[in-house]
Amino acid sequence: METIEWTDFTKVELRVGRVVSARPFPEARKPAYILQVDFGPELGIKKSSAQITQLYTPEELEGKLVVAVVNFPRKQIGPIQSECLVTGFHNATGHVALCVPDKPVPLGTKLL
Repeated sequence: METIEWTDFTKVELRVGRVVSARPFPEARKPAYILQVDFGPELGIKKSSAQITQLYTPEELEGKLVVAVVNFPRKQIGPIQSECLVTGFHNATGHVALCVPDKPVPLGTKLL
């Protein structure tokens, strides 16, 4: 495993957001949703493509707190531009389980 300096880690903006909408993304090569995530007044709402269809429905995603990288450059994914990267872990079967705070925190809070 490569080690990094503390200053490298501090450059990554991992923030808490709330999913305000989730809809199927039929144009994606792999099954995915288009998420609209609210990061509060400072950052606003950002769009993301997320390959999390095996473990989540759009209905259960709406209102869920998530952790996302918000300072990557925008990435074109099919017809949309992804503005953040919602984080997660592969489970034993290879499906993505979201990285989420286990207690309520204000939208836009940065991971320390």
